[in-house]
Amino acid sequence: MALIELFTSEGCSSCPPADQWLASQAEKPGLWKDFVPVEFHVNYWDDLGWKDRLSTRAFTAREYAYSSAWGSSNVYTPCFVRNGDEWRPMQGGPISPAVLAGALSVELTEGGTCRIEFDPASGAEKGDYLVHVALLGGGISSKVTAGENDGRTLSHEFVVIGLADADLSSGAPGSPLRASVALPTPIVPNAKRRALAAWVTRRGAISPIQATGGWLP
Repeated sequence: MALIELFTSEGCSSCPPADQWLASQAEKPGLWKDFVPVEFHVNYWDDLGWKDRLSTRAFTAREYAYSSAWGSSNVYTPCFVRNGDEWRPMQGGPISPAVLAGALSVELTEGGTCRIEFDPASGAEKGDYLVHVALLGGGISSKVTAGENDGRTLSHEFVVIGLADADLSSGAPGSPLRASVALPTPIVPNAKRRALAAWVTRRGAISPIQATGGWLP
């Protein structure tokens, strides 16, 4: 599946249309089948007077890492990324998934542990793999009282409210790579909907190899 990332901020007046576009993907038949949407809130707009409670330094660092991989030192919002590449879906960019390598599955236990299996595609480049697990929140709204969106009530879906990663390790020869990750603790408690997203990267790389996701009860 394609991993669709949106870097956004409640302090940016250009971001609400992009947030709304991502939220609209909840009604698309390809959700969790062809693509996995995630929304990262960055904090570099906070100095305009409104602190985005959904933002973290780590999410901002992630966007800078992408920018560096693209040969740039600049970041901006809203910024869409599809499978590690800059993407402009609101200008007609296709959402169809790229060809990614391997089969990825996640099972959530009653105790809140994510059991991950990843089977790299035949002939895939050898190397160490990491799995990244994101807890997503939906139905989240904020009444903004300062900054560029002063006076607006903003709504969000597929927001990353918790993120964890782990090494994928091999067992018996020929068996899938496996990892166990505790469901991340949410940075905000009031999400009306929850979902889980997971994706695999090679160690030291940021672009996803494979992704999966789905709604949580």
